[in-house]
Amino acid sequence: MSFSRVRALVLVSALVICAAILVPLAIVKDRQSSATYGGNSCPKNSVQVRTWPLPNEDQIKLNMYNGTNRSGLAGAVANDLRSRKFTIKQVTDSKTRYNGIAKITYGPKEVAAATVVNAYFLGNAELSFDIKRTTDVIDVILGSQYRALGTPTDVHQAYAQLGNPSPPPGTCDVSH
Repeated sequence: MSFSRVRALVLVSALVICAAILVPLAIVKDRQSSATYGGNSCPKNSVQVRTWPLPNEDQIKLNMYNGTNRSGLAGAVANDLRSRKFTIKQVTDSKTRYNGIAKITYGPKEVAAATVVNAYFLGNAELSFDIKRTTDVIDVILGSQYRALGTPTDVHQAYAQLGNPSPPPGTCDVSH
């Protein structure tokens, strides 16, 4: 055996012996009594929400409202969303007019789903979180600035730009 091989073998052996001593010592001496290991660490009185994983379109229920003067807009967009596998519950005119692209109103059960719906509006919809809402249906009011839903490529790019949703104020993410 050459000298360089003996030297490498001695060095590796010394590292293995050090690791065999230090790893158990570190485990025994660990004093992190307040550490959490993926458990629920939500503050008291906060509403629990899930921000991940994002649901598939066929798991999302929508109510569509026309907030414009354009007749049939909500129905046309609802049909487009149906073809993309969304479940449409109700299609009707809104009692109030909306001037933006779309307003998405959702509750604690649908935080992740609201991000999916917003991606179809290319991240330009107004998100309105209602902490007291108990339904698992999202309301979408189409506004006067609405032009079209994004193409599948546009939607995927919007997902990337939007990133993972954050838990709204007064809530705690339990998506671990």
